[in-house]
Amino acid sequence: MDPLAAEYSKLQPKRFPARELRETAEGRYWKGFSLPSTVKQFGAVTSLDFASEKPHYLAVTSSTRVIIYDRLLGVRRTIGRFKDKAYGGTFRADGKLLAAGGEDGIVQVFDTNSRSLLRRLTGHRRPVHSVTFAQDKQHLISGGDDATVRLWDIASGAQVARLDGHSDYVRALAVSPSSHDVWATGGYDHICKIWDARTQGSTISMNHGAPIESLAFFPSESMLVTAGGAYLCCWDLYSGGRLLHKFAAHQKTVTSVLVQRAVSTPSSDGSLRILSSSLDGHVKVFDPEVFKLTHASKYPSPILSLAVAPDNSSFAVGMADGTLSLRRRRQQKILQESATAPASRKRYAPRLTASSFRYFIRGQSAKAAASDFVVAARRKVKLADYDRLLRRFRYKEALDSALSSRRPEVVSGVVEELVTRGALSAALSGRDAEGLLPVVDHMAKYIRDPRHTQMLCAVGHRLLDAYTMPGDSGTADVTSRGLLRTLNILQERANAELSVQDDLISLKGMLDSLLAAGSFQKM
Repeated sequence: MDPLAAEYSKLQPKRFPARELRETAEGRYWKGFSLPSTVKQFGAVTSLDFASEKPHYLAVTSSTRVIIYDRLLGVRRTIGRFKDKAYGGTFRADGKLLAAGGEDGIVQVFDTNSRSLLRRLTGHRRPVHSVTFAQDKQHLISGGDDATVRLWDIASGAQVARLDGHSDYVRALAVSPSSHDVWATGGYDHICKIWDARTQGSTISMNHGAPIESLAFFPSESMLVTAGGAYLCCWDLYSGGRLLHKFAAHQKTVTSVLVQRAVSTPSSDGSLRILSSSLDGHVKVFDPEVFKLTHASKYPSPILSLAVAPDNSSFAVGMADGTLSLRRRRQQKILQESATAPASRKRYAPRLTASSFRYFIRGQSAKAAASDFVVAARRKVKLADYDRLLRRFRYKEALDSALSSRRPEVVSGVVEELVTRGALSAALSGRDAEGLLPVVDHMAKYIRDPRHTQMLCAVGHRLLDAYTMPGDSGTADVTSRGLLRTLNILQERANAELSVQDDLISLKGMLDSLLAAGSFQKM
């Protein structure tokens, strides 16, 4: 064994911080859903709703029909008894009835098994976009573009109450999870109202600050989240509608919001999550305890509707281009051995002899006992080409070997080793045009990468000290067509990076002025 190999410490490529975000437990939970299965609809998917009872069928409202799908996107029923566009198809809690509004202002109730039309509820004078069943399963609530909210009795088909209070379209409805007499509505007048059927009046009014597209109760009924504009608002209902938190959630209008409890898994604690979708094509998940973003996913088209199955087994998204996307949770097979199962018959084990190949590899997988003395095998350290060249002090060849690997972390490690040894100038000097081309090419490729910019600037200063262009006094003439082309690329990218840095410095100055002005106003 070469004694120099024991003295030489193998060079470790330089490690940089990961540029991408590390995967979190929340990300692993949502990655537990399969890749999306898509179905093209006849129009924009304006509403999605999962049935509360198993097998959790999905009602998809698009164009002039409501289609009921199973969990594998097989069509179970198609309801198309609408003269114009249908809106807001929603199941009753037992999944036996389905109600939907329409462009003609009529609310229709269907039997999900036979598709029979059971009730036509007339009263709204404008389109009805939002419909939901009350908790008692006997009443229906609808909100229309005529700025009215109406309570219907399903058995008789009669209007029980008309609630006036909004001054613009009513586009969002949600019933209380614990009381069949309480529900919430949201309108384009920016107002969210809490209604009580016992008094047939509004008990709480909250100003969202933008047209409200969707809203959802928390399971405890103590809080409510409203969505409208590009932000979400969380309200404390037990404090009379006090605003708890308002935060920007998307870049464009938020179209749907849900409050869902995640399934308890090793990657999730089963706590509540706020899910929102937007016209910017993103579905985002927020932690309601700290109102921080925990997960986000991107879709190819603006999102109009969002739904999650009650058992979190399916996740559906409806888009403006008519695409329905459904993701299902992967079912992990758990193998359990039955204690009452009969003992399996003992298999015949042939005698191990030299006629079998296993005879010659016997014992390789055996583990040492606690009392055994283990002699560790000394393995020869395998050195890379640049390690062997550095060990022999051949610095120019070591740098060339690192550049030929095309791994920037290896090049950075070798350059730092050369700087430590004071040999960087020796490795760069004495090169012709062909020898300089890999160095300049590496600089042009990574000069705009912040992880390598400082090191490459130092290399560039050493090159300027060692070489000059024709017509100047210098050590060598290293011009060639390929090298000049690479130098021009390096110059363009360096100028572009300097321009970006100037813009960032200007932006920083403006931000400093704004922050200073804000601090002065607070004083």
